[in-house]
Amino acid sequence: MPPTSQAPDRGLDHSADAVRRVREATGFLTTAALRRLDEEVAWYRELPAEDRSHVGLVAQSGIAAFVTWFADPGSSPSGVGEMFTAAPRELTQSISLQQALQLVRLTVDVVETHADQLATPGAEREVREAVLRYSREVAFSAAEVYARAAEMRGAWDARLEALVVDALVRGDGDDSLRSRVAALGWSGRGRVLVMVGTTTTSLDELRTADLRRAARRAAGDALVGIHGDRVVLVLGGEGDLIAAATSLLARFGPGPVVIGGLVPSVVEASRSAAAALAGLVAAPAWPQAPRPVLADDLLPERVLVGDETARSALVERAFLPLQAATGSVLETLSAYLGTGRSLEAAARQLYVHPNTVRYRLRKVSEVTGWDPLDARESFVLQVALALGQLA
Repeated sequence: MPPTSQAPDRGLDHSADAVRRVREATGFLTTAALRRLDEEVAWYRELPAEDRSHVGLVAQSGIAAFVTWFADPGSSPSGVGEMFTAAPRELTQSISLQQALQLVRLTVDVVETHADQLATPGAEREVREAVLRYSREVAFSAAEVYARAAEMRGAWDARLEALVVDALVRGDGDDSLRSRVAALGWSGRGRVLVMVGTTTTSLDELRTADLRRAARRAAGDALVGIHGDRVVLVLGGEGDLIAAATSLLARFGPGPVVIGGLVPSVVEASRSAAAALAGLVAAPAWPQAPRPVLADDLLPERVLVGDETARSALVERAFLPLQAATGSVLETLSAYLGTGRSLEAAARQLYVHPNTVRYRLRKVSEVTGWDPLDARESFVLQVALALGQLA
């Protein structure tokens, strides 16, 4: 807080003539300050006309407040806390605190430059000292205004971020999300994924902000949602998002951490969120799952918890391609799985050589991407076959 409550010091009272001369120069000083701004400060010239007029109001209000205080320097500086209210709150989004302080310094310099014209003969130093004392109060006031604005923007951003993540979790992604995430600083470059896990301790604002900073360092774009004991991270960027998500694993508590699939944009992130959340529910059915685990690696378990997207994915990615393949590939896989994963037993059932079975199983791996000779992947294929036959 600015030290505005100072004990009166009547020894600093200025003469009535000095006060009159300073008061009469208010308009002149404001004009001179704005002229200097226009001539020397590039960011001021680039402002829209409306914002330039607001800056003028701030300068005029500050000079007027200085004149009022100059008449009674022993009192607390009058009007310092109110000078920035002459312009709308949105001005803090148009000019930075550094630029506001540059405005203060330039205005002080203008008053100092014209001290000889403002002061009665012999009182020039008195005017300069008064300006310097007052400029300190103005600088504190500007910092306080910007701190309040930053706090309000931070609270608003947190609410907006929570609404965006909630919409993605509910599957309400639409084009309006683009403008909302843009307001949060989302660049929109690259692809997007959603990562979910749990936390043993509730995340307060400071821990959430720390997680958000870490996520943005890892991926570029990041949104954080806290849903009870669940943490939902939305990551976007042009780099390796899987690696970025994996680097954040230590930020989660013990238990499964699931990474949803990559999608082209944040508008489609609801698909990644749905897969990740379904995976989080299904993950306990695979105790040996890696950490973090991809949602696509949990397709059989997600089917067990009723995830229709996982059911469709297994049929489309495994059963239908095998059904369309030539060379009795589907029949061979069914025989291999149905005989306890024995090459010899499958060969006897099919009346072929075991090497033929082995060759056809390699074709299964080429067609689907899952290797039937691997214990886990053969389970995925067995569930896919069952779903396809039921369909």
